[in-house]
Amino acid sequence: MKNTSIDFLHHLLETPSPTGMEIRAQKLWAEYVAPFTDTQNCDAYGSTWAILHSKKKNAPTLMLDAHADEIGFSIRHITDDGFAYVERLGGSDVAIARGRRLRFFGSKGEVIGVIGNTAIHIRDDQDKAPKLWELYVDLGCSSRREVEDLGLRVGDRAVYLDGPLMMNKRLVCRALDDRLCGFITAETARVLHERKISPTWNIAFVNSVQEEVGCIGAEMVTYRLNPDAAICLDVTHATDTPGLSPARYGEVKLGSGPCLCIGPACHPMINERLEDLATRKNIPLQRETSGRTTGTNTDSIFRSRGGIPATNLSLPLRYMHSPIETADLGDVLATVELLTEFIASLKPTDSFAYSLK
Repeated sequence: MKNTSIDFLHHLLETPSPTGMEIRAQKLWAEYVAPFTDTQNCDAYGSTWAILHSKKKNAPTLMLDAHADEIGFSIRHITDDGFAYVERLGGSDVAIARGRRLRFFGSKGEVIGVIGNTAIHIRDDQDKAPKLWELYVDLGCSSRREVEDLGLRVGDRAVYLDGPLMMNKRLVCRALDDRLCGFITAETARVLHERKISPTWNIAFVNSVQEEVGCIGAEMVTYRLNPDAAICLDVTHATDTPGLSPARYGEVKLGSGPCLCIGPACHPMINERLEDLATRKNIPLQRETSGRTTGTNTDSIFRSRGGIPATNLSLPLRYMHSPIETADLGDVLATVELLTEFIASLKPTDSFAYSLK
């Protein structure tokens, strides 16, 4: 991976993007992909896309979607003695929250706080996970007025204060779900440009907002762009750590390539093309199944308008929705390669929609 790519990835991960406040990271992403695409734009809520236009007239459009938002917290209540209570943004895990540092984003800039952790010596419930409403944030203040003077009010958002680090060949950070897939779409645009691949389809690289609270941004942007096919990029649970049963959760390994979802929401014709390319090009690819919907933006995408042929291609991830999410960079490179090969394989007459003819 190029040094410029690594620098961009670290910058993207360091840039906070809690649900509903994604635009700062979106601008960074759009700036990076601009040299490799023809147009960049965003909608009213901040979902951002960059389009690489085909030279073919009336070309169909492939959408590659990742989501830009990350889990976090928002202030629910500020006490008279200067503590704050919080609400979850998305699926933040309350069981691991105590004792963590937070970055709040108020009207006067960033404010650091810590989620209080009463010492085990004087805590009655030593082995009990806290309830959300029991979590309080210490902001170093002694009154509500002091907190407000820092520029913090009810509703202001926060993310964990945990940046990227390398653990051997594996990347550890908060927000790999799903900033790492936004990086993958950007890298795919770069590789297409550097290899001088001129797609016969228009390619829409999308970073959608508010996935963590209901796959909302993807619904809006899919309706707007109306693609002919889509691949949704997200993370999936790596099940290769102690205590996880393959019989219950399937077998997904870190370092064994991206994971293709097989299920009702995922179009068999797109899946067949991806699997065929992975086999022919010797790109590692794993399988997982979903008996209903996927729990990702795929669910909003494939139901848009009259139905969009779509599938879900996921990056294996350990410790999802925690400050130590862990991914293998080999899986990232394999995903970029598979997407590049898929785009290069597209012909103007290709269709991923069923026909009775």
